Amino acid sequence: MRKIIIFASVFFMFFATACGAESGNQPDPADGNAVPEADSGNAKEQPMKISITINGKDKLSATLSDNSSAAAFYELLSKGDVTVNMHDYGNFEKVGNLPHSLPRNDTQITTRPGDIILYQGDQITIYYDVNSWNFTLLGRIEGKTQSELKAILGEGDVTAVFAVSK
Repeated sequence: MRKIIIFASVFFMFFATACGAESGNQPDPADGNAVPEADSGNAKEQPMKISITINGKDKLSATLSDNSSAAAFYELLSKGDVTVNMHDYGNFEKVGNLPHSLPRNDTQITTRPGDIILYQGDQITIYYDVNSWNFTLLGRIEGKTQSELKAILGEGDVTAVFAVSK
């Protein structure tokens, strides 16, 4: 008789757990790490895509990061293209002033060639080499190697036109 009671108890716990797992996967509100599931009826948000035209001829494609700085930059570009005169700094980046400041999300990072960085809230940089500092990552240029970026950005000043990809 005792074996039947133990078997029935184990079966009941297994059955209750299995049914609970199928009942909507709702997170426990007491669990601070729980992340609510997205509504399956909504399509996943598309990434923010931009283009950067260098000196009127070389067009680069980039995907913006998922942070408030990148969202503010995308909103700025949605109102119209932004032209930035950029100069070389340190032989690893091109830097230029934005028309106005954006919110900062600075963290200690090491850049990679192709990173688009917000510096001090009002400057934008395009990296063609590495650097480590407290920056806000705005996005990343796609499909270009370090040597290709160096060739496109060249020596000296460049004019970069940032635009929302259409």
